[in-house]
Amino acid sequence: MDTNDGFVGGLKNPFESESVWWIARATLTMEYLLVGRWLLAFALLAVLGYPIAARLFSRFSTGGAGLAPIVGVTVVTIVAYWVGQVAFGWWTLWVGLAVLVALSAASALDLDRLREGELTVADDLPFDRDGATDAAVVFLAAFLLVIVIRAADPAVNPVGGEKFLDYGLLRTLLRAETLPPPDMWFAGEPLQYYYGGHLAATLLSGLTATPPQYAYNLALAGFYALLVTTAFDLAGNVASTRGISRRRAGAFGAVFVGLASNLLTATRLLAGWLPEGLRRRLAEVVAGRAEPEAADLLAGIDGFSYWTASRVIPGTINEFPFFAWLNGDLHAHMMGGSFLLLAVAVAFAYWQTPADQLRRRRLLVFAVLPVLGGFQIPTDTWSFPTMYGVAWLALTFAPARPLPLLPGGKRIENSLRSWLGGDNTNDARAGWKESPLSTELCRTGGALVVAGLSGLVGFLLGASFLLGASAGQTVAILEAADRSGLGALVVVHGAFLAAFLVFLFGKLGTEGRGSLAVAVVLAAVAGVLFDFAALVVVGPLLVGGWIALRLGRDVGFETALLVGGAGLVTIVELVYVAEEAGPGRFNTVFKTYFQVWVLWGLAMGPVLADLFEPPGRDGLATWWPSPETRRVAGRAFVGLLLVTTLPYAALALDAHFDRHDAGTLDATAFVERDHPEEAPAIEWLDDNAPTEAAAIGREATLLEAPGAYSSPTGLAENPSAPGMYDWNANPASSLTGIPTVAGWQHQVGYRGGDVYWERANAVDRAYAGDDAERIAVLEEYDVTHVWVGPGERDRYGEVSFQQFEGVELAFETETVRIYRVDPDQLSA
Repeated sequence: MDTNDGFVGGLKNPFESESVWWIARATLTMEYLLVGRWLLAFALLAVLGYPIAARLFSRFSTGGAGLAPIVGVTVVTIVAYWVGQVAFGWWTLWVGLAVLVALSAASALDLDRLREGELTVADDLPFDRDGATDAAVVFLAAFLLVIVIRAADPAVNPVGGEKFLDYGLLRTLLRAETLPPPDMWFAGEPLQYYYGGHLAATLLSGLTATPPQYAYNLALAGFYALLVTTAFDLAGNVASTRGISRRRAGAFGAVFVGLASNLLTATRLLAGWLPEGLRRRLAEVVAGRAEPEAADLLAGIDGFSYWTASRVIPGTINEFPFFAWLNGDLHAHMMGGSFLLLAVAVAFAYWQTPADQLRRRRLLVFAVLPVLGGFQIPTDTWSFPTMYGVAWLALTFAPARPLPLLPGGKRIENSLRSWLGGDNTNDARAGWKESPLSTELCRTGGALVVAGLSGLVGFLLGASFLLGASAGQTVAILEAADRSGLGALVVVHGAFLAAFLVFLFGKLGTEGRGSLAVAVVLAAVAGVLFDFAALVVVGPLLVGGWIALRLGRDVGFETALLVGGAGLVTIVELVYVAEEAGPGRFNTVFKTYFQVWVLWGLAMGPVLADLFEPPGRDGLATWWPSPETRRVAGRAFVGLLLVTTLPYAALALDAHFDRHDAGTLDATAFVERDHPEEAPAIEWLDDNAPTEAAAIGREATLLEAPGAYSSPTGLAENPSAPGMYDWNANPASSLTGIPTVAGWQHQVGYRGGDVYWERANAVDRAYAGDDAERIAVLEEYDVTHVWVGPGERDRYGEVSFQQFEGVELAFETETVRIYRVDPDQLSA
């Protein structure tokens, strides 16, 4: 933190004095420059990433222009990640950029002419000016939207989220000398939490020379823009393969990924408009086995809270992207969404690749995907299986058959098909007329084998992170009583369900519609019999999507995404990851539903564009009275979906700006305003502790009260203090990145309860044990600085360390004392 931290954020009237005004203006000018620098950095990465994207996505109508920014960020970050395993510093950024430049040049230049000494761009490098312009506009709009949101409320306040964790990860990466970085909440041990996205944010802060307190919010804006722009470009390209408007599909995809919400807000609005009897009945139905109570829904707009829509299904978080960015955590799953969509784009590139381009197909499946998957593990491990689930679906339904990707695979496939009674004379395209069993075995089973081998390579590339990941996680069966209720599922997924069912109904034709109708009935019956409401919601999507793809209807990659999202919803209603970070399936639904939203939001692009302006090639024409009637009905339906999913964003933004008007991007500005006595102590610690520790040959190590709710030793006067999600819970380590002996109780989920409580108990002894115990803890953990602030006094009462040899008071305010410790000189 520099000397001006928090000054503008706490300013009530910048005209109160001339000096204050000039300081405020200089600070704000710096912030505008930082915004410009970040936009220029993304532009640079996009320019360098474009040739690589153009080669990977050569069949995209845009040439992959909208994917260029995430490609550039990914290359630099992956290189830095692997180099950082040996050594990490600012030079690592330049190594990553050098590799990006080299790959870009290799992709852009005509290599044959280069060998002859002629520097020429390859003639076959695709470029679509309109696609690049559209992507730039979308990126800029998305980036500036989050900049405006965060400028009103930039604080990394620990209440209502995990901003202390996320900001602390950013700070600790800035101090790291190797990867993984030290754990700021578990001194002396490497980090055991996903940090790939934070690594990308750290590199961007270095590229733009941005102080961390500003980099936090600028990174939030950057990752939101990456997610929305990637969705825009990918949705448009999926649509254009079927003759649907690229821009319209891209716009719908961007809106549903970046702005849309579930139906809770629409339900609240509807309850306010209906007659008393109907509105009460609606509220009771929705509230059944759901988190919001009927009374809350009946309160209408007056009861609106941006928070409630993310807590519909009891015991879970059903988060969607706009809520996540409005709340402002810089969390792993949020940043991981952009990298997930990049892997989805690779799967779509495979989908588009002709069967005879076997080398390219192998490159995408066995080289590009594993590299992305290996990096996704330390970025957001939860989405690694989803990457390969989408890849499996792409391999299953793409025109090219999957088994020939394997050595000898074509021979194996021919043997299987012959054994299963295939006829090699009746199918002009494939050379075979095969039975359904042969199709599923060779295509679905073969795709599973290929995806599994690719996933194994990706898993091995990420194994170094997994070896240090949290222990004690097991897959558990979800009891029927704990499954989601139908009302809650419809509220969360209803917009997607409606759009996808209408889409599939129009595509399946007479024969397929009968199968879909049977699937709907069977799903409803099974849902009632087995108390499995999710089958009612997603069963028809799974069956209808699979049939449409297998029968070769006028559907495409968006239907594979539809099936993939439905599969994820089904899985989390059957099993969950049991972990000490729990409780129950809390984390499983939280992390998985975000992925479902991203996949389905992307699929909504081509689906809604198709419904809005039908290409006129599907079965709906056989039962609609006229094309014009169908067009009007389709547009009205799309409008209804937008009307029911966008009010949340409008109301949430209105409430956000009513409550917040900080006028700065400084994430730590609130410290000086709200905690003026602790602010200078944190600043002193940040500036001095590392150098003081280095002077005695140590790494800076901090002692604070653990961010815990109990004290097994019984030494704490107030065992529930400071807890978590509270300012007093490890503010010094969280805002500086200097490791503390025991931080938030979150560490139970990362390392296990026994390991965490051993540390937390040691900290209790250090503050409240006898003199010998206190000295022993300081020596054991090589403590160089002790923090005694409001949180420590709340937990232990008045406490001092100055009576010990080797300990001296280094800094003091009215509420904080910082002690300097020389471990070599300690004695009672």
